Amino acid sequence: MAKSIMFAMQYENCLSDCPGLACGAGASPALAAGTAAPQVFDKMSPPPLPPARACAAACAKARVKATQYSLIIPVYKNEGSIGRLIEALRSLNDRLDGMLEVVFVVDGSPDRSYEFLREKLGEGALSAELVCLSRNFGSFSAIRMGLSVARGPFFAVMAADLQEPPELIQEFFRSLSEEPVDIVLGIRSDRDDPLLSKTSANVFWTIYRRFVQHDMPPGGIDAFACNERVRDALLSLNESNTSLVGQVLWLGFRRKHVPYCRLPRKEGRSGWTFRRKLRYMFDSIFAFTDLPLTLLLGVGTLGVLFSTIIGTAVFVAWCLGTISVPGYTPLVLAILMSMFCQLTGLGVIGAYVWRGYENTKRRPAFIPMLHESFSKAPDVAEDVNP
Repeated sequence: MAKSIMFAMQYENCLSDCPGLACGAGASPALAAGTAAPQVFDKMSPPPLPPARACAAACAKARVKATQYSLIIPVYKNEGSIGRLIEALRSLNDRLDGMLEVVFVVDGSPDRSYEFLREKLGEGALSAELVCLSRNFGSFSAIRMGLSVARGPFFAVMAADLQEPPELIQEFFRSLSEEPVDIVLGIRSDRDDPLLSKTSANVFWTIYRRFVQHDMPPGGIDAFACNERVRDALLSLNESNTSLVGQVLWLGFRRKHVPYCRLPRKEGRSGWTFRRKLRYMFDSIFAFTDLPLTLLLGVGTLGVLFSTIIGTAVFVAWCLGTISVPGYTPLVLAILMSMFCQLTGLGVIGAYVWRGYENTKRRPAFIPMLHESFSKAPDVAEDVNP
């Protein structure tokens, strides 16, 4: 009897959480209208109500239909900004007509970010998904996790420290839904950072744009948005030790840049340390360019030419008798030729290794952006009057 009472209470709670299901399968019109109390059945006569599992699935389906925009937020050491973040997202959801879904991915954060988020989201402030990773995998892995969970069909990514204003995300979604673009990138028009941090960031991104990816914006990318086609193509690139931002640029598609002013951080310290920047640089270099191998091969080839010229000069000097040190000529020729021939050989071997490494990444040879079909209009026979 107690089990049946609990079942009826669970179903009544489900109806209150999802009013659109009140007239679903098994629900009486009186109960749906709230004019009749839920009946209590004994164990021998189960109530004609759908099971709680089916009701939860129906509620989830209703939420999917209401979702239009998914915002992915990786969380790491952000417990101080959780309160402001939830309030800002609630205001953003109101401006988006309640069609916002937020996916929080706690990336092995050592603080109480997960507890704070669970408490705030439990109050029903937002339609949200909360994912907690088993350890710190990095922000790019956390974003990929969030993209795989999000419903969409429009997706955006921002940090949890609110240095990217929520109005930027609103502009992202507006551009995706109203303009013929597939990717929207947030471009920093200015940054309110200390002089040393600003200088080091400018130097870093200048080197990155010069040697790694030329289409990278001058200040890098911290926030971006995309549609479902781009999301699916991005998740199909199953690579490790790579750059998510680099993959977004590699995909191509139609892009739009939205300038914004990066706001100062109010809580905590940035996790974007020099060590992480250096790791990011190396991952991007090894994933998207063969510049080191090209330099090695170029230096080796030029070295062989240089050693040939110098060796010829030394040999001529030895023939003319101007070199009197025994063994000097063969020693110089052996050192120069062997050193630069080794560099050239390493460059050639590295080129083959690079091509094998490229094949192991299994990147698609092409990614269609649009596909339209057109049929030939039927020929209209002219009427010929006798």
